[in-house]
Amino acid sequence: MEVEIKQAELVEQFVVLARSARGRAAAELITHATSHPSLFAFSELLSLPHILELQGTEHAGSLELLRLFAHGTWTEYKNNIHELPPLQPQQELKLKQLTVMTLAETAKVLQYDLLMQQLDVSNVRELEDLLINDCMYAGIVRGKLDQRRRCFEVQFAAGRDLRPGQLENMISTLATWLGNTENLLLTIQEKIKWADSMSDIDRKHKKEVEDKAEELRKSIKAEMELRGQQDVGYTESGALVMDYVEEDRSRPKRNRGLQFIKA
Repeated sequence: MEVEIKQAELVEQFVVLARSARGRAAAELITHATSHPSLFAFSELLSLPHILELQGTEHAGSLELLRLFAHGTWTEYKNNIHELPPLQPQQELKLKQLTVMTLAETAKVLQYDLLMQQLDVSNVRELEDLLINDCMYAGIVRGKLDQRRRCFEVQFAAGRDLRPGQLENMISTLATWLGNTENLLLTIQEKIKWADSMSDIDRKHKKEVEDKAEELRKSIKAEMELRGQQDVGYTESGALVMDYVEEDRSRPKRNRGLQFIKA
C-alpha cells in the first residue's frame, strides 16, 4: 500500500509539470521521470496531449522511450537500441527493475538463468544484488532467493501500467471466471437440494420401518393374548417377553420359563 500511495503522489507531481511542458521541455520531463528512482508508473504521462504532441517531431524518440518504460522491457530496448535515445545509468537500472516486475507478473518462480538473460547480467552475485538492493528494498517485489535451486520465488509483485488491449483481455478473463463461478454455484445448490431430498427420503424410510416394527409387535401381542397361551411384555430395550404355560396338562408340570423375542 505504501508503494501505491507514493506512486500516486509522484505521478500527480509529474502530471502537473507536464501540462505546461512542450517540445524540448516535455522531452526533458520524460528523461527526468524515467530516471526517478521511485517512479514506476507512466501511463498518466503517456496520455497527456502535450506529451503525445512529440510524435513526428525531433523529440519523437523521447515519446517512444516513455512508451517503452510504460510497457516494455530491457530486452526490447536492446533490440531497438538504435531507434531510441541512449539511456543514462539511472534509466538503465529503472528499466531493469521494470523488467523484473514484468517477469514476476507472469511466473511465481523465476530461474536465475532466465533473469540473467533478460537483465543482461553476467553472474549470480550481480543478479542477487539487483534483486535485493534495487527490487525488494524498493518495494516493487518480494520473494525468496533460493541459491540451491538457482531461482527467485516471487511472493508479491507491484503491477505495471496496462498495455494496449490488456484491459479488454482482463475484462474478458474476469467475465469468463464469473460465468464459471455462477455455474459452479448452481451446481453446488443443486447438490444441496439433492442431499436434502435424500435426507428426507431416509427419514421417511426410517419412520416406515419403525412403524412396521411397532405394528408387528402389536400384532404378535394381540395374537398371543387371543390364544391365551402367554402373557406378553417388553423389556426396557424393546425386546418382546412371553411368559408361557405348557398346554399338555397330563404331563408333569414344568417350571415357567421366559422366552425373549428380539424386536
